[in-house]
Amino acid sequence: QVQYVESGGGLVQPGGSLRLSCAASGRIFSTLAMGWYRQAPGKQRELVAAITSTGSSTNYADSVKGRFTISRDNAKKMVYLQMNGLKAEDTAVYYCTATAARYTSWGQGTQVTVSS
Repeated sequence: QVQYVESGGGLVQPGGSLRLSCAASGRIFSTLAMGWYRQAPGKQRELVAAITSTGSSTNYADSVKGRFTISRDNAKKMVYLQMNGLKAEDTAVYYCTATAARYTSWGQGTQVTVSS
């Protein structure tokens, strides 16, 4: 079983930046494609960024394309989400997990609030 612990959220003004981190456990981490998801109040959870197991390919939701960057360090079992140009609509709880259903599990997430 693989588990994930997210950190790095906080309160930031519009236009600001944050870097989220995700620490994973489990020997198979380096074989898993990973994703960052978010859930805003009253809305469904959505995938905002994904990265292949080697980091060679990434994909982004249209709403964050050009502003967010996903990356990973397999040696450290870490996944990152660099968020620039934050907007009020980016306010949500952010989670990281494997994109394959078999290895998906939801941690506590990290709250990102964009407000002036």
